[in-house]
Amino acid sequence: MEPTDSILASCQEALSYQFNDLELLRQALLHASAANCRIQSNERLEFLGDSILGMVICQELYERFPDYLEGELTKIKSHIVSRRTCARVARKLSLEKFLCVGKGMSAHNKLPNSCVSAAFEAVIGAIYMDSGLERARQFILDNLSEQIDSADASEHQDNYKSMLQQYIQKHFDSTPCYELLDEKGPDHSKCFEIGVAVNQRRFVSAWGPSKKEAEQLAAYNALTELGVLNPNSEFSSTIQ
Repeated sequence: MEPTDSILASCQEALSYQFNDLELLRQALLHASAANCRIQSNERLEFLGDSILGMVICQELYERFPDYLEGELTKIKSHIVSRRTCARVARKLSLEKFLCVGKGMSAHNKLPNSCVSAAFEAVIGAIYMDSGLERARQFILDNLSEQIDSADASEHQDNYKSMLQQYIQKHFDSTPCYELLDEKGPDHSKCFEIGVAVNQRRFVSAWGPSKKEAEQLAAYNALTELGVLNPNSEFSSTIQ
């Protein structure tokens, strides 16, 4: 049993995308359990969509977070492309209502995340085949941008450099510049003073046992001066 024309019409409305080739959407919504043979199911489009999703998210994270190291980017990417996240977005789009599954699966009240997330990836693959990479990218980011912000907040609750950069980019259309102002102590136990400037404005510098920590402290100082953070927060007690 394949998705009917009425299902396809409702699905396109939910996706906010009109297919040029409706057969691509029909295949994206056909689970292997309902297909006459697996080659007709959405598994091939899922395979394609999974790779496109990963590539688009990697590029978005690379450009959105220029100060993040590989490990930080990987953690956020893993959360975004996870089965749980994709299933959550798919359910928000009501994809499970349009997905055609076999009788054994349709008997359950709720389809498993693996099934729903696969449909989301298959739809991405279908949009890519129908309109190309840029349209697929737009669909992905339209539906996952909030998830990226949420994952970043979860992974970087105390990443003040990230918070400052996002704030400055949004409100000043600029990028914070970190400067090494001074260093003290023997080689095995140095302390570093870092200052941060935005355009021509310089904020209170900070000392730290490493350049990375001093940069975090300097970013905290800047966020406090800008009124983004409460100066009485627990982190302020570590600032010298």
